[in-house]
Amino acid sequence: MKKIVRFLLPAELEMLDAARFYELQATGLGGDFLNKIEQAIKDISEDPEKWPTIHVQIRRRLIHRFPYALLYRIDPDEVLIIATMHLHRHPDYWIGR
Repeated sequence: MKKIVRFLLPAELEMLDAARFYELQATGLGGDFLNKIEQAIKDISEDPEKWPTIHVQIRRRLIHRFPYALLYRIDPDEVLIIATMHLHRHPDYWIGR
């Protein structure tokens, strides 16, 4: 059963900032990043328990081709994206969201 996926505002802003950064690097790269995020969201929605737990009730779905991951929590009515995390920067910054 598909679940609704919702972003916390900080996670959404992280995603948009990363897309802007990639678009400045090369035309179309920001769109490619967002397409990979969209695919990850679809995958999470279809099978949220598929990806590993990395912290108490927090799972991580890696983003193919980019050094990012979506960190999320499965709630009864939805999946909540906690962070769009760059994998090479401050790994625990999102704790407390």
